[in-house]
Amino acid sequence: MGRSFGGGHVIEARDGAVAAVVSQCPFTDGLAAVRAASPRSLLRSLGPALRDELARIHKRRPVLVPLVGPPGSPALMTSPDSVAGYSALIPAGTAFTNGVPARFLTRVGRYRPGRSAPKVTSPILFCICDTDAVAPPETAARYARSAPRGEIKRYPFGHFDIYRGEPFERAVADQTEFLTRHLRSTHAV
Repeated sequence: MGRSFGGGHVIEARDGAVAAVVSQCPFTDGLAAVRAASPRSLLRSLGPALRDELARIHKRRPVLVPLVGPPGSPALMTSPDSVAGYSALIPAGTAFTNGVPARFLTRVGRYRPGRSAPKVTSPILFCICDTDAVAPPETAARYARSAPRGEIKRYPFGHFDIYRGEPFERAVADQTEFLTRHLRSTHAV
């Protein structure tokens, strides 16, 4: 089971020992995500990304960019709902560093885990948010349709909405049904 970036990682889970896979709000294609990103944000992140690459070469501490930031900022996620949506997921009083190594931005476009979907032999449930401004939903749906045992659930929510309240309960119910159906048949005596 993976969500967001982890939702892309689990698409590559095909070692033969995986009974079922759940991929929620999946990051399936870095190139599509870069194309959907704000050009201003991409330009503003170029300097920190280059400085971070130099820091890596010289074995120095990473140069960080924010994980979430307002539109146009040099952050990883800059959709209009990113700051409020991500902040709502952090429990009150929890220490949180809003930063990731900037070099990630120079590599993310080449990460395309959705290409592995046709090779996933396990049942895989793709939970796709139709108004997701972080992980392009139509790209995820295209990859989901290529999975031999893929199932798709669509939700009229944004990327961060599915982690709380009624959207969360709805997605968890769908995921529980999927896992119960596939894991019960796997472990039947």
